[in-house]
Amino acid sequence: MQRSAPRFSRILACAAVPVMLVAAGCSSGSDSGDKGSGSSDASSSVSATPTPSQSTKAVEPARYAKLPEVCKAISAKTIETLVPKAKNKNGTAAASSDVTSRGGCAWNGLEDKGVKGSQYRWLDVSFYRYASDATLGSGQERAAESYTKELAKVQATPGAKKLRTVAAPGIGDKAESVAFELRKTDEDFKYASVVARTGNVVVLLSFNGAGYAGAKTPSDKWILDGALKAAKEAVASVAAANQ
Repeated sequence: MQRSAPRFSRILACAAVPVMLVAAGCSSGSDSGDKGSGSSDASSSVSATPTPSQSTKAVEPARYAKLPEVCKAISAKTIETLVPKAKNKNGTAAASSDVTSRGGCAWNGLEDKGVKGSQYRWLDVSFYRYASDATLGSGQERAAESYTKELAKVQATPGAKKLRTVAAPGIGDKAESVAFELRKTDEDFKYASVVARTGNVVVLLSFNGAGYAGAKTPSDKWILDGALKAAKEAVASVAAANQ
């Protein structure tokens, strides 16, 4: 079944919402050089003892020092299953000013089934790594704070209907899935997002799909199961990259 280029472009432009990757300041380099003040007294034989406020606060070291290659964080087999007609099977990487601290990748495609209509799919994953900082806290603590904020953002998706949040055990240290529906481009889209934390890294994953021109809308379960599978692979890739 043929479609005009403008129609296809409009589908791809509209279906990518919400985009999970945001320009978050995840790198945490902090100048923590000595800041002790006061000059030594030449007539005194005893060195001044730093007060508690002058001492450097000890924090737990960050668990992970780097991120995986983001577009390889999800297996080719999973991509083929979830986005069978991806325009770029290798994924499209998001721009990042610091790939050691944040990165993202996305796959999307429209599978034309002729008189049976078409199936659209979109999958994206984002990673945020937090370093330990004497002032801001450990990388794990900072990632836990980010996890809470990112989950709240997904739950506040404008226009979301039938939204439900469920714990996703077995994915990192903590994970939750958020499933909902959105009406876009005159079609009903099914969404499943997973927010996960593993050590000092937060992983955000979104998977959505819709049927066009009479094609059946994918089921809630299929979309959610796909998102959970991809999220589990993405989280596992963090540990693998740091071995």
